[in-house]
Amino acid sequence: MPAPPPPRTPPPRNARTVHKPPHGVLEVDWPFFGEMCRALALKIFREYDPDVVIGIARAGVIPGAVVASILQRDFASMAISRTEAGGRPVVIAGPPRIVTGRRVLIVDETCDSGATMKLALNAVRELKPAAVKTAVSFRTGPFQPDFYALETGNFIILPWDREVIIDGEIVVRPDYAAKLKELGG
Repeated sequence: MPAPPPPRTPPPRNARTVHKPPHGVLEVDWPFFGEMCRALALKIFREYDPDVVIGIARAGVIPGAVVASILQRDFASMAISRTEAGGRPVVIAGPPRIVTGRRVLIVDETCDSGATMKLALNAVRELKPAAVKTAVSFRTGPFQPDFYALETGNFIILPWDREVIIDGEIVVRPDYAAKLKELGG
């Protein structure tokens, strides 16, 4: 009888993981988005009782507001931009001072490397909350938020920013159109 294979050991927690490119497209419509927010709110409700929910602008404000509404909690936002500092995230409007001494939940729509979420966490922690946790609708990469509704390796197209106005016309966002063409979606 052959010897059993050696046990698989996971890489150390701080090991760098190779991030795979998206293998497909997940086009989120409004009903599916609503279900994701309900699922996320339920997971949060079962393990954490935030006093205030902070949505990261732009994409995290919408699920953050919905989750805050479902949980019947205060909602605020903070803005982080990737258009400054060579594409690295930069806080352009920090969290409100009401987070001081309160249990905070930071919400974004997706989380890949965690760069945006880590920046948001640091900004909130500077204001000395009682506790802070993170949540996303879609976990898409190596960063592990405290809560997420769905983990996927797909490229995600959100219903509220699928179309934009260019030269006075509503069109599919150019980066989304390019990704759809590249991935055959």
